[in-house]
Amino acid sequence: METMSEHMVIIGAGEAGSRAAFALRELGFAGSVTLIGEETHLPYERPPLSKDALTTEDAPGPKTIATAARFEASAITCLTGIKVHGIDRVAKQAHLSDGRTLAYHRLLLATGASARRIILPGDGDDRHCVTLRRFEDVARLRGHFRPGARIAIIGGGFIGLEVAASAIQRGAGVTLIEVQQRILSRGVPEEIARMVEARHLASGVELVCGISILSLQDRGGQAVLRLANGREIAADLVVAGVGAVPSTELAEAAGLAIENGIAVDAQLRTSDPSIFAAGDCCSFPLPVYDNRRVRLESWRNAQDHGALAARNMLGANDMISAVPWFWSDQYDLSLQVAGLVDQGCSIVRRDLGPHAVLQFHLDGTGRLVAASGIGPGNAVARDIRLAEMLIARRTRPSAAALSAPNVNLKSLLAA
Repeated sequence: METMSEHMVIIGAGEAGSRAAFALRELGFAGSVTLIGEETHLPYERPPLSKDALTTEDAPGPKTIATAARFEASAITCLTGIKVHGIDRVAKQAHLSDGRTLAYHRLLLATGASARRIILPGDGDDRHCVTLRRFEDVARLRGHFRPGARIAIIGGGFIGLEVAASAIQRGAGVTLIEVQQRILSRGVPEEIARMVEARHLASGVELVCGISILSLQDRGGQAVLRLANGREIAADLVVAGVGAVPSTELAEAAGLAIENGIAVDAQLRTSDPSIFAAGDCCSFPLPVYDNRRVRLESWRNAQDHGALAARNMLGANDMISAVPWFWSDQYDLSLQVAGLVDQGCSIVRRDLGPHAVLQFHLDGTGRLVAASGIGPGNAVARDIRLAEMLIARRTRPSAAALSAPNVNLKSLLAA
């Protein structure tokens, strides 16, 4: 068994865990760093799984966060294909699936989330319904994304829509079913969601909204979804894109506080002061939103959390300061959202040119709390970045200035 002296152990080798490991070294930590991942691959980026990994001509490998040589050069022990069976908080030890026991000085839980599964009546679930969360899922989807194939996608959020765009680009026919009345009902304003909807319809995706699914049957080797309106949809493959569930089992077994994920404070510390949590697996207060507790599933949040956790594991007392940011690429469009889009906010629109729109969300006091944008390529990226800065500063810009394309948002930072 390794000694506890200055040993940082990170459970979860995704974006947050990997970023934390490298950040510890960048901050000058000279002790041991061990990064533990369940998957056999080196840590890799997940955003490409629903995009490039599905659309490239040649079968891709995972887009790794860092090479084995870089982990070695940074003196980070990266254990792959290893599960952690339990945490002994009194002894400060993690028990691994290969029989080893690692002692820790500080422990970071970056266990991420797992794809939410749909359980439907019928006999077609296990055979025909898949999710997309890990690199291993890509091969099965790619095998069905071909001309003439019929794909049914359940869920009109970011993942479902990105997979729909990828399937269409590979020549498959796609029907997407969303139980809510519109796609992107969580966190994206209706006008921008309608623009995304129009782009999918123009590309040949059939959208079925506001109807529940009663069953999933296997019929002669095909999946058949039966809807509440009596319609049946036959498909070669069903993809469930209905969100993710935070991976809290290890934390729960260790007796840590749970609240829509592993509960942490604004410094990412759990109910045990020696254990931190970061990324998709944890819920946390956002100071910029008066400590509203949230759980965010995004690449940017995982990176920010990894860096912050590393600083605080080394004794800093830094607070979460980042503004939430989300993005999704579909076809030639990029959708970006900064902040938390809530119902009840007034919306100010700014047109940036052909097919590019920004919407600013103001609360009842006139404070800018979110900005949403959509356009081809990077049409909205700069303005969304400036909006992030305005949100972080809790500004109350005038609606007239926000709506006028000739007013540079950068000028509002100095107001």
